[in-house]
Amino acid sequence: MRWLANKFMRLRGWRFTGEEPPFSKFVAIGAPHTTNWDFIVFLAVVAHFHLPARVIGKNSLVRWPFGKLMRRLGIIPVQRDSGEGLVEQMVDEFGRAERMTLVVAPEGTRRGADHWRSGFYRIALAADVPIVMAFIDYERRIAGLGPTIYPTGEVTADMDQIRAFYSTIKGKHPDNQGLIALREELD
Repeated sequence: MRWLANKFMRLRGWRFTGEEPPFSKFVAIGAPHTTNWDFIVFLAVVAHFHLPARVIGKNSLVRWPFGKLMRRLGIIPVQRDSGEGLVEQMVDEFGRAERMTLVVAPEGTRRGADHWRSGFYRIALAADVPIVMAFIDYERRIAGLGPTIYPTGEVTADMDQIRAFYSTIKGKHPDNQGLIALREELD
């Protein structure tokens, strides 16, 4: 799949940057997220870096007739109505996996959010795994993996590092990029 991802990106005038992280488990931020094409480009990033990518999906996505396919594509089914919260479910997934990259788009929408959702941060902190800043920069036509942070629980300090990195990254529709802040920072 790596050769296909490289060919796809090269034909479109794009290049990859960054290196495969040296750890087996982490949360990857997928940002910015301003168009449906971001999904395709992030698939190419995942293939290029040989990441064991997983994404969160509704439990109904893994039912018959497409259940096996969805699980093979990396969908982690979430039971919204269970007493167990999302963070706890993802911590359990990290605990069961030998290698796992949980890809999360914290903006949660392509239309510009007034804050990022904090799930990626809370999951990484609870699972004791680092956060890798994956990105797509349409202005420079590069995509890849940026720096890593180890969440400390000092939300503003950790988010300052994330904001500093993403401050120069431009999505396909920059006006749709969300404010890089968690709700708890704004309250």
